Amino acid sequence: MSESRRGVLYGIAAYAMWGLFPLYWPLLRPSGAVEILAHRMVWSLVAVIAVLAVRRHWSWFRELARQPRKLLLLTLAAVVVSVNWGVYIYAVNTGHVVESALGYFINPLVSVLFGVMIFRERLRRWQWVAVGLGALAVVVLTADYGRPPWIALVLAVSFGTYGLIKKSANVGAAESLTVETLVLLLPALGYLAFLQAQGTATFGSAGLGHATLLAGAGVVTAIPLMCFTAAAIRVPLTVIGLLQYIAPILQFLCGVLVVHETMPPSRWAGFAIIWLALAVFSWDGLRNARTVRRAAGAAPALETV
Repeated sequence: MSESRRGVLYGIAAYAMWGLFPLYWPLLRPSGAVEILAHRMVWSLVAVIAVLAVRRHWSWFRELARQPRKLLLLTLAAVVVSVNWGVYIYAVNTGHVVESALGYFINPLVSVLFGVMIFRERLRRWQWVAVGLGALAVVVLTADYGRPPWIALVLAVSFGTYGLIKKSANVGAAESLTVETLVLLLPALGYLAFLQAQGTATFGSAGLGHATLLAGAGVVTAIPLMCFTAAAIRVPLTVIGLLQYIAPILQFLCGVLVVHETMPPSRWAGFAIIWLALAVFSWDGLRNARTVRRAAGAAPALETV
């Protein structure tokens, strides 16, 4: 199997697992969203340390410790991703799976806006069309919900911010997740200790199966991240950009077909506009990538004339 095809399979696996998360978090009831989040932080650290131990890869830690800027960025990333994780778990466990899917549909457009506002990037005409359609969809869905879709917006902005920080830090997936979960470890353990002292903790009191599922939160966090990293180094970003829609599509299907969330016509209209925006965005990205490849191929030919 070629490395490119292997990378695509890794990418599909990563986004499929992320897309099926709405089926996992409800299994952790009666744990609350914050307790689940705390366990996810703790057990993610255990899982990623196990991965690093298998790889015998520890030399990076000493080098990273001498780079305070990167440590600060990863600390900030830890705070942002904890917000993203917590809101997502809350959304899934309170019957807002479709709205959480909307957040990850919007995320590519948020990333584009970050590029404009922070890096002063210039958008192409069709990119502006996609962003405009995305804004229109938010207006339509605000009218439908009777409020702005806060869950979707927080998920989109927090995940976009997380990606921006991780790009600036430029640290490997396992290494950065190790630092992020180390930053979150003490607050997470402190909260879990508080629940134990209050007698309201569900870990150990709701049966062995429940405790195993809570510990499994670390595994289901680490495995798709490892698959995503394996995909990112093997396939072009344009392919990754298309594969990323697998996750929100599966989340949306979980919300509609499994959770049976209500989808009035106005909500379908809002999602239809978002899907149109993403279709325009993807088409423009593929067209631009093709133009760049052609230009790169023509350059050597011009040099030989």
